[in-house]
This record gives sequence, C-alpha cells and structure tokens, in this order.
Amino acid sequence: MTYDPLSANPLAGNPLHSRADVEKGLNDLFAPLLPYFSEGGARVRLDAAAAHFDRAAADLEGFARPLWGLTPLAAGGGDFEHWELYRRGLANGTDPEHPEYWGTVNSTDQRMVELAAIGFTLRMVPHLVWEPLEQKAKDNLAAYLKHARQFDYADNNWKFFRILVDLGLEECGVEFDRSLTDKYLEELDGFYLGEGWYRDGNVRRIDHYIPFAMHFYGLIYAKLARGDEARVARYKERAALFARDITSWFDEDGGVLAFGRSLTYRFACGGFWGALAFADVEALPWGEIKGHFMRHLRWWAKQPIANRDGILSIGYGYPNLLMSENYNSAGSPYWALKAFLPLALAADHPFWTAEETPAVKREEPLPLKHPGMVMLQTPGNVVALSSGQQNYQMRFGAEKYAKFVYASRYGFSVESDERGFDNAAFDGMIGFSDDGRHYRVRESNEVAQIAGHMLFARWKPWADVSVETWLLAASPWHIRVHRITTPRALKASEGGFAIGRADLNADIYGDGAGRALARSETDVSVILDLAGKRAGRAHKAFPNTNLIVAKTIVPQLRGDIPVGATVLITAAMALPVGAAADAALAKPPQAPDVAQLEALFAREGIDVSAILVPERF
Repeated sequence: MTYDPLSANPLAGNPLHSRADVEKGLNDLFAPLLPYFSEGGARVRLDAAAAHFDRAAADLEGFARPLWGLTPLAAGGGDFEHWELYRRGLANGTDPEHPEYWGTVNSTDQRMVELAAIGFTLRMVPHLVWEPLEQKAKDNLAAYLKHARQFDYADNNWKFFRILVDLGLEECGVEFDRSLTDKYLEELDGFYLGEGWYRDGNVRRIDHYIPFAMHFYGLIYAKLARGDEARVARYKERAALFARDITSWFDEDGGVLAFGRSLTYRFACGGFWGALAFADVEALPWGEIKGHFMRHLRWWAKQPIANRDGILSIGYGYPNLLMSENYNSAGSPYWALKAFLPLALAADHPFWTAEETPAVKREEPLPLKHPGMVMLQTPGNVVALSSGQQNYQMRFGAEKYAKFVYASRYGFSVESDERGFDNAAFDGMIGFSDDGRHYRVRESNEVAQIAGHMLFARWKPWADVSVETWLLAASPWHIRVHRITTPRALKASEGGFAIGRADLNADIYGDGAGRALARSETDVSVILDLAGKRAGRAHKAFPNTNLIVAKTIVPQLRGDIPVGATVLITAAMALPVGAAADAALAKPPQAPDVAQLEALFAREGIDVSAILVPERF
C-alpha cells in the first residue's frame, strides 16, 4: 500500500547465515552502483551533495570503496562480471590526458585514502587489474601511486594507506622507496597504548577507527607482508588482546555501540571480526568470531539504510545528512564493504565451517581504561559509561564523544539548533544555559579517571563554571553525580536514553516531580532525580536527530542551578518493554555518598588513557 524504506536495503530478506549468503549480500550491495559509473569507468557519482574535498576525489571514492568487498570476493574464487569496467577506470583515472583523470595529489589529500583500496586490489588480484593493462596504463597507474605516496599522510590511521599502496606496488614489481614504508610502520607503533588498544593519532579519541582501521589494516598487513615476521607477530598478538575487550561493544542481537565519528560506514564496524579470520587469528573460538560477524550483518539487514534505488545513504539507521562528517560524500558509506574481507577465504576455512555461537554474556560491568568506558550489558543492548574523550574538529564532536552514556540499541542524538535550549535532546548528557536560549554541554575534560566500575571527570562548560561528574554502573541502571560550582544562576536540562516515538502520539509519557518516563510499544526509558528538585519531562525531540530512529522521546530532568555549589544525582535506564523493565522500575538505585566517591578516586583513581595527550583545538 505504501513504500517500505526497508525494502530498498539490498541486504533485506537475506538470511546471512552462510558464506553463500554473504557473497550474495555483497553482489546485491554493488549492483545498484552500476548505472552510476561514468562512461570511462573511472568515476562514480551518486548525488549532488558535497564533501570538503573536490568532486573528482568524491567520484574516485565512489569508484574505489567497493573494492574493499569485490577484491576479497575475487580472491576467494567468487564471480564478478565487471573487472573490465574497473580496469578501464584505473587506466582512465590515472591518465592525465583523459577527461576522467582523478587529479594530481600534491599534499594531504582524500585521494590518498581511496588509493589504499587500489593498492590492496593490486596485491590480492593482480591478474585481474594489473596484468591485462596495456603498458601505458601500467606506467600511468604506477606513476600515480608513486607520486601520491611521497607526500605526508595525516598523522593517524592514514599512515596505513601508504603501506597498502606499497603492498600493491611490490606485488606488481614496481620499484619504490621502501624507507617511506618502514617510517610509517614505526610511527604507527607509536599510537599503540597496550592491551590491544591504539589511539587514532595523538588525539583524545579512541573510537571505531581502532577496530575498523588500525587493527583492520594491521591484520591485512599481517596476512600479506613478506619478510616482517616480528611486526606481523605483534599485530596478531595485539588483535587477539583487543578482541577480548571489543566484544563488549557488540550486543547479543548484533548491534554495535553507537559512538564517535564516521558511523555512516555502518557494518565496517564488523570488519574486525572478518579481519581476524583473514589473518588466521583465532582470538576467540571461531564460532564466537563468526557469531559476532554474522549477527552484525543481520542487524544491518533490518535497518532502512538505503535510498529507493538501493544506494547506501549517508546516515546510520536511516538516511540522515545531519549526523554526517564534512568528509562524507555520497560514496563514503561504501567503506561498509570492508566487512566482506573473509570472502577471500575458502569455504573450508574454519571461520566458515564453524557453527555460530551466541555472544558471551557478562554479568559484571567491564572497565576499559584506554577509551575511558565502563561497559554494561542489558537485553538487546550494550551501554557505555564514558569520560575522557573529545573531538573539536568534527561536527557534533561533543555529542559523538563527550556524552556520559552511549548505547547500541538506543544510539545517541545530535542537536539541530544550538540556540534552542528548551528543544535540545540532551540524551545521555546535561546542558546548561545562562540565558534560557543558548547552552553549553561537556566538550572536554580537565581530568578523567577510572576506578573499578566508576568514572570521574572535571570539566568546564564556561571558564568560570566547574562541573565534577562521577558515573557509576548499577545495571540495568547507571548513576550520574554532578557537583556544579557557578558564580551565576543557571538552568539545567539532563536527558536519559532516547527511544523511538510512534505516530499519532501512541506512546505513554510520565512527567512529574523528580521523574520522567517514556514508554513506547517496544521500549521504556526513565530518568530519576535522586538528589535535587528538578521537574521531569518526556521530551519529543526534533526529528532526525537520533542516529537509529528518526523520531524519539527523551525523558529529561530540568531545574535551576543557584549561585554556589549544587549537587545533582541522577539515575537513568532504558530496557525493552517487559518483566525486566517493570522489575527495574520497581527497584531504582540509591544515591551514593559523594564524600565516599571522592575518597575512592583519591585512593584508586587512574588516568583514562584517552586524555593523556595535549588538548587540541
């Protein structure tokens, strides 16, 4: 009767249980791109929206990113009928005299990112993309790659891009300056923190770029490098350590913690599990690794993530430009195809032959000192209490990194009007206003510490206003304690988890003194005031602000903050509707003693790794 957005998702209806299902999923994801290849094959342009880089680089992105899936498909013996199209594109895109030339790299450039997929392809399937080329095309392609690799790459995971290009050049017998490769391999080691964790450069960010970039590329190198046994062993050892922690970011249904930037890459988040298989690293039992991988793809198969023609949209759970980064062009989402790396493995590899096993359930919270998180598992969800990270460079950096809590089932929201204090969502965070219109939230921390299952941070929404925040696990609840010291009166609004809102106001709202509740057909979200005199409000947030669902309700506590020191204590939780939610509502947690918290952190608090670099503006 009406258009169902889910039906456009190329993965919809695919059971995604077998290798054949995964191969079909990849082909179905690629097929909608074919009409958008240029006549010369070098460019793929999907819409008129722009990124900060030029159009030629965006068109190269649309051309190159599918290779992250197509190359493993071919390496594993799978059929793909369009390699001639890719050969033509490589020849024309690197020919300075052709109208579809990609443009010359002359400094740090988006093209460097996309050339990594080409280097990977040259290394994996040279018989399909290099050997059939005419000599002039080979010379142009080699010259283009060699020219680009001489410039400085961004000081983060980008350093792996030169290394991947070099793997391809080496495979094709092209001479290049190997010292540049060695230099970047050494510098990448400088980002390693320990216990399997990296940071993505010398910044206060430890996000999904660790599994889907640092470890993903490291495991590709571990599989494909020649004569670097010590580093290969280190990469494998680090990935095995990391696997034990990153499982806590994946819920029992396959959803992943929504946190940080670049979430439009979607199921790239599951690429780490496929990369373990590709590099033959049995960090966990194969059935557990496969379970995480397949459940993650199945979770995404149930989301309306594509436009009407099957093209993956910019967005997360649905098309949404609001949450995008300034470097997201229409081709950006196809980094999701990194998840298809295990198609390079034969059908008899233990990853494919293993029976899926369910996710291991943790009853106790898991502290992660490097990203500054305490992880909780609740039904169909993982929750991260978070302190210590920041991002000033990206749009909505505060919402993506500095909230108090993040989740896989409920995602998080970005704000759509910085001059709308009354209308802000503030899910998982507290907002302050000194004029009732503009507002400030946590953007960075002066101090961030972890002690057991608790986090502490000191931060300043203004130079003269100080906030100390303690976060405590009380699963399925969590508790937030704020001590606010201000020289002027403020207004405050603090939000719980955002849950999906039905049409026709068919949800139940509960506003009251010190309490706000929202109950939908599927979920219940509540926030309680354990100390203070705030009023509860079930707030209908602006549409398209939450990453997972387009319309949400956010329970909030709102009140005045007088001059001097004020202590607020908040409890929040969200669960699927049912007996567990009813039991949790009937037994809220008790307010902790602030003096005891102070004494505990003075005695046991250690610095969160994420904060241990200079602040960058």
